Amino acid sequence: MKTKFLVSALLLSISVIMYAQETQTKVESQEAGYKTAFKRNKAGDNWFIHFGAGAQTYFGDFDTDADLTNRITVAPTISLGKWFSPYWGLRLKAQGGAIHGFENAGDFMQRNRYYNLHLDALWNLSNYWGKYSETRVFNFTPYVGLGFAHRFDNTQSLPATMTNNAPFPTDYARYSNAISVNTGLMFGFRLSKRVNLDFDLGAAVVPDYFDRIVRKAENEIIFTATTGFTINLGKTNFEVVEPMDYALINDLNGKINALRSERDNLAAQLPCPKCPEVKPVAPVEEINYVPNVVFFRLNSAKIDANQQISVYNTAQFMKNTGEKIKVVGYADKKTGTSSYNLGLSEKRAKAVAKELTTKYNIPSQNIVVEWKGSEEQPYPENNWNRVVIMSAQ
Repeated sequence: MKTKFLVSALLLSISVIMYAQETQTKVESQEAGYKTAFKRNKAGDNWFIHFGAGAQTYFGDFDTDADLTNRITVAPTISLGKWFSPYWGLRLKAQGGAIHGFENAGDFMQRNRYYNLHLDALWNLSNYWGKYSETRVFNFTPYVGLGFAHRFDNTQSLPATMTNNAPFPTDYARYSNAISVNTGLMFGFRLSKRVNLDFDLGAAVVPDYFDRIVRKAENEIIFTATTGFTINLGKTNFEVVEPMDYALINDLNGKINALRSERDNLAAQLPCPKCPEVKPVAPVEEINYVPNVVFFRLNSAKIDANQQISVYNTAQFMKNTGEKIKVVGYADKKTGTSSYNLGLSEKRAKAVAKELTTKYNIPSQNIVVEWKGSEEQPYPENNWNRVVIMSAQ
């Protein structure tokens, strides 16, 4: 009965985590600027592998009667997992080693070997409750999961163990396998982009028969305390989806409509029979200036499709005039460090220059590439400074 209750509680916990994540995503999409939304990463991104070891102890019928030093054993662990967002992920964890079971008020000790393979749902509360940061030093992550536990054959003789006044069966094969319910807390410390130091406090609930000493309890627990290193594989961060600035769009649309209205009014006044004759004026030499910009998303050097028109217009200008241009990359000041932003602005400027040369066959000697990082901010609005500005020399 207790096992069914624990399994039900576990499934309920996983459902709550998944529902919270779904709700979080909906809130993010509806409240731009209040909650952060993230791009869906590729299948090969945000994987990790963990190697660790520590101590474990078995809590059975008579284990508390035994000396604690005899109950503690070494607990090796290995895990493979993936983060599907900064908030939640899945991992497959294997733990095992030796566990000691006790009989006769702790006087008799079994030396058992086992393994427990379980799939866990991870919930990063540090990111969920706080603001997501790729460089966060500390992460607090509870988890729950279901698994399969196997106890290896033990040829060691056992004293008579009674269950309902009957000896425990000597054929232990059917009592060597069990469904395990697993839960715990992970405490992670970021050492570098690729390496974390993690501490894991876990508990695996197994049936009473798993240690082959059956008395009164329906379930017993294997407690583990381990530490180890997590290696992050593939892409390690999540890209923020920049919300659309509808106020800016509405403002630009209003200006466009006002210009159209002014144009129509001027067109309606032509021809102008009462206007005095004006002598023709010599044409003014056109100023060769390219007021073209390419805006980028946060922490990105990829040119979005809606920004290609600016690159195209610049390429046509260069082909028609033979002018050289300067391509200057920038980054916003409120995100990242100065050194990181300098590198990011370099990638942005070179991405635009590469697009001009490879897609539109503009000679590279006609393009001067510079990058300013976040030390220079060409626009008063912070988000607008994730930009490359192209101008004629």
